[in-house]
Amino acid sequence: MNQHRAVHQAASLLLHYPDQRWPAHRDLALESIGGLRGPATEPLLRFCRRTADVPLLDLAAQYVTTFDRSRRRTLYLTHYTDGDTRRRGGSLAALEARYRQHGWEPSHGEPPDHLPAVLEFAARCPAAGRAVLHEHRSALTLLATGLATHGSPYLDVIRAVRATLDEGVRR
Repeated sequence: MNQHRAVHQAASLLLHYPDQRWPAHRDLALESIGGLRGPATEPLLRFCRRTADVPLLDLAAQYVTTFDRSRRRTLYLTHYTDGDTRRRGGSLAALEARYRQHGWEPSHGEPPDHLPAVLEFAARCPAAGRAVLHEHRSALTLLATGLATHGSPYLDVIRAVRATLDEGVRR
């Protein structure tokens, strides 16, 4: 379970927009998974290797093209289940209430369904966070499919997250 927490925290850091803090986020992600090995950590290590020498401006442009210009590759999980409907507002409110129930509040100014926020919640509140990730498993599958079609290195980050969920199923 500690490995899952480390993977969720690392994935959260790696899925943030690559601004000036991103190199430090990548270093922190690498530090958090440390000497851990397995199906959930290997994709994160591969992603970090693939992006290590990419100039920050290029990585930022890739991020925008990948996540901000396609509904099939959005990091907003309720978009996959609710689209742009009124129902999405209820889903966001329910997710926000779950966070508060566990004494946690996202600090990034994004909606509560933003995948980096959900992953941070899973790292801080493992049981509740994994439940949220399991509830959005189909969204993660659709996101992975979109990233694979796009040929994005971010697919490895989603593979790592999905591997933590797959490991939980086998037990």
